[in-house]
Amino acid sequence: MAKFQYIVTEEDAGLPIKRLLRLKFNFSSRLLSKLKFQHLVYLNGQPTPGWITPEPGDVLSVDLPEEKSDFPPEDIPIEPVYEDDDLLIINKQPGIIVHPTKGHPVHTIANGLMKYMEDTHQSFKIRFVNRLDMDTTGLLVVAKNSHAQDDFTKQMKANTTEKHYIAIARGLIAEDAFTIDLPIGRPDPEQVQRGVMTEGGYPSVTHVKVRERFPSGDGHSLVELLLETGRTHQIRVHMSHIGHPLSGDTLYGGEEPELIDRQALHAFRLSFRHPASGKAMTVEAPLPQDMQEAILKLRRRQ
Repeated sequence: MAKFQYIVTEEDAGLPIKRLLRLKFNFSSRLLSKLKFQHLVYLNGQPTPGWITPEPGDVLSVDLPEEKSDFPPEDIPIEPVYEDDDLLIINKQPGIIVHPTKGHPVHTIANGLMKYMEDTHQSFKIRFVNRLDMDTTGLLVVAKNSHAQDDFTKQMKANTTEKHYIAIARGLIAEDAFTIDLPIGRPDPEQVQRGVMTEGGYPSVTHVKVRERFPSGDGHSLVELLLETGRTHQIRVHMSHIGHPLSGDTLYGGEEPELIDRQALHAFRLSFRHPASGKAMTVEAPLPQDMQEAILKLRRRQ
């Protein structure tokens, strides 16, 4: 269970505990209410009400509420790349839905996480901070408590996190680096497919950098992408719109079964500020085997 602690200073003189909680821990109003009613705020190790005014040197501490999810556990591999009391960041495999839906109530990453918790003797409510498409691989962030989720979500909305992807695109991209700034929407509410929409679309910005070109045949380009926004299918829509759909992306015109049988897209690097410590962090996930093999095939054709 995550725990927060603060030693009261001379500068805090006259401030009640409820005010210090807001100033020093940046908790949401909803979480503060839970802490109050579950008596999870302590002064020098003893439960304390929020109206008390502490003295310099007093230790203010907080236990976050214990919560848990209730999905059926399944033996779905979970590959952690970083884990502590607040966060679990995994390297997601292709072919697995992240969260149960009406159409996919089981066989999801959430089900795999329930089994992972059993195996590692943990219990927390599963809170996905970001989402990846079923066939997109790479870094998936799970917050273990509401504060971590709230803080991480605020960072993403403020665009202070950096989400880098690696992809294989069809065709030779002429420019070495450029930005796609085109709004994305859902042309048909009955269809999952998104598209660039000049009216009714949401602002969407993708920065593209070419890492390697493969001129043989119709050509391919290995690209690194940095998302400034996080719309559904954003990279896939933007790259398809400029005439370079991702290899293997059957939804947006990139089908290439001889090269790869899913969209060649991998979330490989994430930079952020840790929700509890405030420390700047960067985590990475290695390229999956199918993308490594596809790149080798392309290099051998040259």
